[in-house]
Amino acid sequence: MQRTNPTPRPERWSVNANRSHTPLTERTGPWSRCHLKVPRLARRAGRTAPRPQRIIGAVLASERGRRRAICAAALALIGVYSFAFVPAEPSLLGRHPVRLEALSASTEAMIAGGAFARVGKASLELALLAPLPTLLMAGPFLWWAGRLWGPEAAAYLGGRGPRGRRRADRAVRALQRYGSWAVVLAYVLPVPSTLIYAAAGWTGMRLRRFFLLDLAGTSLWVALVVGLGYAIGRSAVHVTQAITHYSLVLTLLLAVAVVAAAGLYVRRARTRPTLYRASEQEQR
Repeated sequence: MQRTNPTPRPERWSVNANRSHTPLTERTGPWSRCHLKVPRLARRAGRTAPRPQRIIGAVLASERGRRRAICAAALALIGVYSFAFVPAEPSLLGRHPVRLEALSASTEAMIAGGAFARVGKASLELALLAPLPTLLMAGPFLWWAGRLWGPEAAAYLGGRGPRGRRRADRAVRALQRYGSWAVVLAYVLPVPSTLIYAAAGWTGMRLRRFFLLDLAGTSLWVALVVGLGYAIGRSAVHVTQAITHYSLVLTLLLAVAVVAAAGLYVRRARTRPTLYRASEQEQR
């Protein structure tokens, strides 16, 4: 029985048929085998993974998504602002401590402000009032994050994995044990204040009550730290002036430390999902 030849298969043409009609079998070069794979992979990726613009649009389409985006952007800007004045702190600490209090509200600046008020080089009232707006700036947004994300906010604020869950549990236990006093004593409790503020949001505390409690606790903390500097007095002034004298060297060291800390944080963030999945598999 004579076998018939099968019908010849049509030649595969390149994707860009308008520019060139040369069959792929006649093409040479490293890209000759990839002309048909790229469109297939692109179509396949388009089906399984939508574009980032579509994801962002879907998130912002809902009211809850817009609120989460605004809250996350505000917390990110506050985080950037808190690190913006770190290089300038050594140069301002021994010259304008009250101004540094208003800008960064760091503990060193508040101690220096109290010490300068003791020797008559600054106003005690300004030293007590200057750091309050900066310290109170992040509290309502952390409360809002707890209200929007619920307990999941602890994974972003306190870290993922078992350690983050333990911190979130300690924050909830502190609120259950101390109630409203947990917000007032947030600066001295062995729990990050950010988690306490977020826990106050997801446990149902009202914003007005939270803000008044945060104002009371922050005022007590500022009075304690500024009072410590006022009690130290002239010796603290000498120390801050010595720090300002070597401000250039200290600024360079701080810059190196910030870059090293950022690199370490990025490295841990890259390895954290793998460790987190491994711990979950072990628990299962």
